[in-house]
Amino acid sequence: MAKIRFVRLAAAGVHLFTALGAVCGLFAALAVFDSAWERMFAWLGLALVIDGVDGTFARLAHVEERLPRFSGERLDLVVDYVTYVFVPALALARADFLGGAAAPFLAAAILLSSLYHFSDLASKGDDYSFIGFPAVWNLVAFYLFAFSAPVWAACAVVVACVALTFVPMRWVHPLRVVRLRVVTLAITVAWAAAAIAAVASGFPASGWIKAVLGIAAAYVIALTLRRYVRLGDEN
Repeated sequence: MAKIRFVRLAAAGVHLFTALGAVCGLFAALAVFDSAWERMFAWLGLALVIDGVDGTFARLAHVEERLPRFSGERLDLVVDYVTYVFVPALALARADFLGGAAAPFLAAAILLSSLYHFSDLASKGDDYSFIGFPAVWNLVAFYLFAFSAPVWAACAVVVACVALTFVPMRWVHPLRVVRLRVVTLAITVAWAAAAIAAVASGFPASGWIKAVLGIAAAYVIALTLRRYVRLGDEN
């Protein structure tokens, strides 16, 4: 009996760990209203780390078997929407990246297109790739802040990403990638180091940080386009 209680508490602890991402989202939102952009991304970064490792903890604790009533997947989606979508959209509007009159409409487009992606049961491929732009608006916002993008460029990026939500391109998962795994993981590590340095040193980012971030983004986009073209040729 004691062992059963322990394993159930361990499974509940995993759910609590996942839920802490929402708390990170709250503190990130508070930072938005203080215009403390580096602090906001520090909290969003912590939420990103939690999201990256909670699945491993869930599998180790056999959460689905021991707490079948509670859906870790549903919990994860709620937290992700807050930290990946809502707070970044709020930050982009608050920091005037989306212009004046257009800001509410572009922010609404971010929220609505992301709801479509989160609700789409076919949004993930068998190879763990994301089909359609994966609503990683935290990363989009980070790039716009790091590069201090002008309003016209920020608006163009937002419109493009919203449109790509509905295009069946396969976006690679940086941690679960199979093909070119070593290269992708190496670039992911380099990106993470540059991202931490950017938040620590402040926005806009310095030259070497921009170079690393730019190379990482170009690599992911090129990989996605290559797979999209190859799949198109096969069809």
